[in-house]
Amino acid sequence: MSDKNPVTNALLETDRLSLRYLTTQDAGFLLDVFNDPAFIRFVGDRNIRTVDHAIEFLLKNTFESYRRHGFGHFVVTRKSDGIAIGICGFVKRDALDDVDIGFSLLPPFRSQGYAFEAASAVMAYGRDTLGFRRIVAIASPNNDLSIRLLKRLGLTFERMVKLSETGEALSLFAWSVPPGPDVT
Repeated sequence: MSDKNPVTNALLETDRLSLRYLTTQDAGFLLDVFNDPAFIRFVGDRNIRTVDHAIEFLLKNTFESYRRHGFGHFVVTRKSDGIAIGICGFVKRDALDDVDIGFSLLPPFRSQGYAFEAASAVMAYGRDTLGFRRIVAIASPNNDLSIRLLKRLGLTFERMVKLSETGEALSLFAWSVPPGPDVT
C-alpha cells in the first residue's frame, strides 16, 4: 500500500452505490466536500482551501487512520455514472471511547436516500467485518436531517458531549450489540 493510493478497489457495494478508500486523486472532490456550507456549519471548517491542502489532509489524517485503525472514511460513488457524491465511514477520535460513524453528501445528492444507503452499508461492515460491538455518532443538536438518519440507522440518543473544552456541545448517539443471554 503506497502513501499516494492506498486502495482503489470498491470495498462495499449497495444497489446504487459503491464505497472505496480515498486516494490522493480524490483531493479535488474532498475539497468540495469540506467547503460545502452545510459541512462547515454542521461538521466544522477544516480550513482546507486548495487541492494541496486536501492532499496533506489525506496523507496526515485519512491514510494514517487506514494504517493505524484499518478504517476511515470512504468515497461514496454512484454506480450508474461513477460520480463521487459524498463520504461515509468511521473515525476514531481521541475524545470518544468508541468508533464513530460520519457521513456527508454534496448538495445535489441529498434527500435521495443515498446517505442512508451508504451509512447502512458502513454500519453493517463495522458490525459484521470489523467486529464493532458499539458504534457512536455525534451531531450538532440542530442538524435535524443527520439526527433523523442516525435514528433510522438504529442509533439512539445517549447524552451531550464536548470533543474539547472549548468545543460546542454535541448530541451523542449510540448503537451496540444487544446483550446476550447469561450463560452459566
